[in-house]
Amino acid sequence: MEKVNTVVVGAGQAGLSMSEHLGNAGLSHVVLEKGRVAESWRSARWDSLRANGPAWHDRLPSQRIDSVPQDVFTPKENLVDYLANFAERIKAPVRTGVEVRSVKKLPKKLGFLVSTSAGDFEAMNIVAATGPFQVPVIPNVVPDTSGIVQLHSVNYKNPAQLPEGAVLVVGAGASGGQIAEELVEAGRKVYLSLGRHIRPPRFYRDREGAYWTGVLGRWDAVNRDKNVRNIALAISGVHTKMPIDYRLLASKGAILVGRTAGYDDGELLFGNDLAENIEQGNKSYLDTLDAIDRYIEYNGLDLPEYPEARNLPPQTEYEKNPILELNVAEANITSIIWASGFKRDYSWIDLDIFDEHGNPIHEAGVSKEPGIYFLGLPFQTRRRSSFLFGVWYDAKYIADYIVMMKYYHERYE
Repeated sequence: MEKVNTVVVGAGQAGLSMSEHLGNAGLSHVVLEKGRVAESWRSARWDSLRANGPAWHDRLPSQRIDSVPQDVFTPKENLVDYLANFAERIKAPVRTGVEVRSVKKLPKKLGFLVSTSAGDFEAMNIVAATGPFQVPVIPNVVPDTSGIVQLHSVNYKNPAQLPEGAVLVVGAGASGGQIAEELVEAGRKVYLSLGRHIRPPRFYRDREGAYWTGVLGRWDAVNRDKNVRNIALAISGVHTKMPIDYRLLASKGAILVGRTAGYDDGELLFGNDLAENIEQGNKSYLDTLDAIDRYIEYNGLDLPEYPEARNLPPQTEYEKNPILELNVAEANITSIIWASGFKRDYSWIDLDIFDEHGNPIHEAGVSKEPGIYFLGLPFQTRRRSSFLFGVWYDAKYIADYIVMMKYYHERYE
């Protein structure tokens, strides 16, 4: 049995961040990954995906992304290469193709038994660095017998993958918005089902939206609900300096509907909330512009005004006269893409450290079982925790915690 101080599960940005800090602290560890380094970026994203922020921002703090200009939203292939190069630079002890099957407490002994497809490990600490996107969720709304092709956004690659006919895209966040826009631009008939979302500016007064979110302190917002999910964020890096605007997308041909509420004998049912959801998204956008203007005035910054940024498209016909029912056959809807989020799966951790919904009980990633840690959760410490640029800081906190506990244990060895 191989013995190490820490087993890190997952070799995405969270696991690699953890490995860098553990390595800097001189702690023996392995990073176990059932696929390849950055596997989710490789196989669970669509072809045209880009990061949701510019290269200078959406990266790990200790290494730049040099393969693209710094103001470009990095394509997924470049991000895969970046993370793979990062793993090589820090000499991360990654074991790929290794599935963790169970983690159990060693009886009457400090540490844990980790059973994997490549043998067993004994470790003092376990870091679950599998992040928030573990098991794709397709709501149980449209039955398989409907004859409609249904797939989650993780399985969508490009428009050519879908059968002929109209497409219903469900989701108002970055995935739903970007996929719907790609399909519209490919000439497909698209129905876009929108729920609640926030719509940040992509570029305003000569600076990126990511910059403004940072200096306004919004990446550091704290939510004490340990099971909170990041609200749908409507943002895209495909079009330079342009935010996602669903009314503008409608002017290009997308048909907007409210949240997908049900299905009954060939009829799709939608909530009467489209106008409200779009207005809330627009309000979040305008509120952010107001906050930026106040920041600029307060700090005396000499930046050009962007009055045209407030010229929003008028209310669409879909908001005035919402579609509440849609006959699938008449609309010729042959496929549905569910950009409907994920659920967590920690079934491989055989310990009583979860609530009734399977969510970890923790404080800043430190569980109630000494030696078990979580990394990459939404709002783990603050809003940035589950993002590429933010998880590194939480990893540093957990690494420092592990070092401290090692100090205590060694005091009386």
